[in-house]
Amino acid sequence: MSDHGTTGTVGDEARAGAVRDAWARIDAWMRAHAPDSYEVLAPPADPAAVEAAQAEMGVGFPADLLASLACHNGLRHWDNCLPLRPPEPVAGIVDHWQMCVEIDEYTRADEDEPEPEGEEPWWHPQWIPWAQSDGDAQIIDMRPGPDQGRLGMAYHDHCGVFADGWPSLAAYLTEVADVLEKGGAVGGTWAPFLTTDGELWWSLKGETQLNGEPLTPAPTAGS
Repeated sequence: MSDHGTTGTVGDEARAGAVRDAWARIDAWMRAHAPDSYEVLAPPADPAAVEAAQAEMGVGFPADLLASLACHNGLRHWDNCLPLRPPEPVAGIVDHWQMCVEIDEYTRADEDEPEPEGEEPWWHPQWIPWAQSDGDAQIIDMRPGPDQGRLGMAYHDHCGVFADGWPSLAAYLTEVADVLEKGGAVGGTWAPFLTTDGELWWSLKGETQLNGEPLTPAPTAGS
């Protein structure tokens, strides 16, 4: 098993604390404004399962992902309660990672040409698919270097993309909490709405309908 990143450092403690604070704020907003969406959030992950996942993947989870899983082990079922992709439970992280590793190994065995210089691969074994739907994953990049811990996207039909991502999971979840409380759009693109059933739904800012039904801009904490 590889080294678990830089766990135990002051920076790690700060990121873990930021995640706990962000989830507390997200939870409070959901309880007040979208209780059905709050009920979709799963309870904390089993620490033994988290350890086993890291051992199986050979990748240490960063402190902010460990803190997030200690708040919610993904969702009870699919829901659009976060802007880009719904968070996975520990088992889902391992399953998607294993699938991508196997596909990548099979594909590489059939390819003669190397990847273009400067282009991200389709998959890397040190990417953690912390959130996923329809085969497209929001990933945490745990490759060594100054960008370790950054968020990007790994699409099923494209190479990895880190442009317009976040430097950490903590930064992403903090922005989600800020937007729910104060308004705006995550990444300048994704805005929160309420459906006619009162569920939280993230969509492109300016959207007004979902399947022919009206979307209502989500209330802020002070409204």
